[in-house]
Amino acid sequence: MSFRTRDPLHHLMLDDVRGAQKMLAGVARVTAMEGSRHLSSLVGAPVQLKCENLQRTGSFKLRGAYVRIAGLRPEERAAGVVAASAGNHAQGVALASKLLGVRATVFMPVGAPLPKVAATREYGAEVRLHGHVVDETLAAAEQYARETGAVFIHPFDHPDIIVGQGTVGLEILEQCPEVRTILVGVGGGGLAAGIGLAVKSLRPDVKVIGVQAEGAAAYPPSLAAGHPVVVESPVTMADGIKVGRPGDVPFSLVQEYVDDVVTVSEDALSSALLLCLERAKLVVEPAGASPVAALLSDPKAFRGPVVAVLSGGNVDPLLLQRILRHGMAAGGRYLSLRLRVTDRPGALATLLAVLTVADANVLDVSHVRTDPRLGLTEAEVELHLETKGPEHCREVEDALRDAGYTVLG
Repeated sequence: MSFRTRDPLHHLMLDDVRGAQKMLAGVARVTAMEGSRHLSSLVGAPVQLKCENLQRTGSFKLRGAYVRIAGLRPEERAAGVVAASAGNHAQGVALASKLLGVRATVFMPVGAPLPKVAATREYGAEVRLHGHVVDETLAAAEQYARETGAVFIHPFDHPDIIVGQGTVGLEILEQCPEVRTILVGVGGGGLAAGIGLAVKSLRPDVKVIGVQAEGAAAYPPSLAAGHPVVVESPVTMADGIKVGRPGDVPFSLVQEYVDDVVTVSEDALSSALLLCLERAKLVVEPAGASPVAALLSDPKAFRGPVVAVLSGGNVDPLLLQRILRHGMAAGGRYLSLRLRVTDRPGALATLLAVLTVADANVLDVSHVRTDPRLGLTEAEVELHLETKGPEHCREVEDALRDAGYTVLG
């Protein structure tokens, strides 16, 4: 099964996605659909989470990679495949190649998280670290393909990839036939294009909404212009959707089948990831949490029942630690303050006693007494506190002011 000989912009059909679904039987998991009471209460309608973070390799990418590689001619398989990725696509290509008996070489950035590099190797691919940004890694993989004859497996800009990802849409309709809105993260657009094609072909009444990070939102200007537009130097913690230009193939399908593309802030992404951990007990990477971030940002904007696609769960533990801190701060769970106090014995103990009464947990204290900006009898204290939410933050600040302290920032 391959669509290489077709006009990729016009001839993908529902039957192609159904064919991919048959091909993936026994290869890709039919991932679970989990309800979220908390999100349902915010939206005012049922919200279901499509857990592609629990897919083999930890993301939906296996679906498209397997369909693409399975469609290669025998001589192409013999030449091997090559891919470039910082994580999810790398692992999808590595496992798909192993299952199909095809040699795989994967180029990854020098700074790629070690767990993702190790997983890609464990799935059987040869990993080559090259470049410090994905564009450099991509160029190296394409050069390798030209020099060796290996087939380059693009992460989103190929019809086979798109119909493989579209099987997620078929599963959603089977698992939640009453769905009215589907939210899906968008980078290059392969997953949104595939889901849109599958869902709209069967249920044109269902809204398919793409979600992008504000700092890497190439689709809104591209859709407005009517052609792919480059966003220079995209910046976001959501590396899975950090793509500066839509793919040509998925862009045409997104134009036709996706109703809207909305954007979310970094604060919303970190809060969404934290919510998935705390409320749903699911480890989700920032890109996978983007649909939840859209619900948190504007919960009344979407007609229910809603399905949010958690597209992946491959998050580096160090990044997860930073994101959790960021998410807790955005949710009012951390409070950082600077105060001026009188430089005398017992002053710090008195300050901490005020915080004890206010029920704020002190995580860190920095006590500066020698700064030339300070008066002779002054000291400056920087506090990092664990709090219970925005209202508690205000209560803590009020308690400090009532006790005579000046909050500097």
